Amino acid sequence: MNNSSIKIFDRHAVRLHRERAADGFGSFSFLFRETAERLADRLFDIRREFPLTLDLGSHGGLVAEFLAGRASIQSIVQCDLSEKLVRGASGLRIVGDEEVQPFAPATFDLVISSASFHWINDLPGTLVQALRSLRPDGLLLVNFFGGETLKELRRSLLEVESEIKGGVSPRVSPFTDVRDAGALLQRTGFALPVADLETVTVSYESPQKLFHDLRGMGEVNSVIGRQKTFTSRQILLSAFKRYREIYEDQLGRIPATFEIITLTGWAPAPNQQKAAKRGSGQILLKDELKKH
Repeated sequence: MNNSSIKIFDRHAVRLHRERAADGFGSFSFLFRETAERLADRLFDIRREFPLTLDLGSHGGLVAEFLAGRASIQSIVQCDLSEKLVRGASGLRIVGDEEVQPFAPATFDLVISSASFHWINDLPGTLVQALRSLRPDGLLLVNFFGGETLKELRRSLLEVESEIKGGVSPRVSPFTDVRDAGALLQRTGFALPVADLETVTVSYESPQKLFHDLRGMGEVNSVIGRQKTFTSRQILLSAFKRYREIYEDQLGRIPATFEIITLTGWAPAPNQQKAAKRGSGQILLKDELKKH
């Protein structure tokens, strides 16, 4: 595996933000509960048993909570950067980094991850490691925040900082595009790759409350090139005002968009269903359309 030499995120900062959020995480976990429940629901449609599952970036153990009691899921190993979050979960747990997975090849039947991979520097390398740790015909099922996430906040901050300072610094983390994520699955060797996206819009009483929740989630800017000092009061207040000017609804509330990319792929196996080769179809679409 070739590790990417480009580092966008400060993984030490990601860990520290999760550690600081750990004590009160339950009060701010609504978005993580939503993403974890959506992944768990997708497993309802898959008639397979997964004796041993790995949850990468497990936060406080929400995926395990939603999968509890399912006969198809027997044992779950939960792995997260934050020792505090890991200690707050129950069951099999390990403190570890998604980018450096300490697992033997062909160990797991399912690798699952909810709302964590958007902080990964080397996403191809992480996917390759996950594939290596899967048994043949094992399943990868992950979701994470995509390119349209927090678009309202990004626009407000960029416009205001550009006007006040004549330039901008990275204040909101960059996110992966769904097309790029889907292509990565195929490039890294997964069979039957599927990528799709959903959008969740959360209504807030104010931009300040959004900021408060992001801190409580541990979802604070961890870009390596971020400004290390506190954002000036002038920029923040101006950005909050701009946010309201552009996005406030008739009830005085503002939206915050979270785009959720979901990836599904299978570890190759000899007896596995394979996608048809391009051009192998026997019926022409144009001929079928003429019949209607």
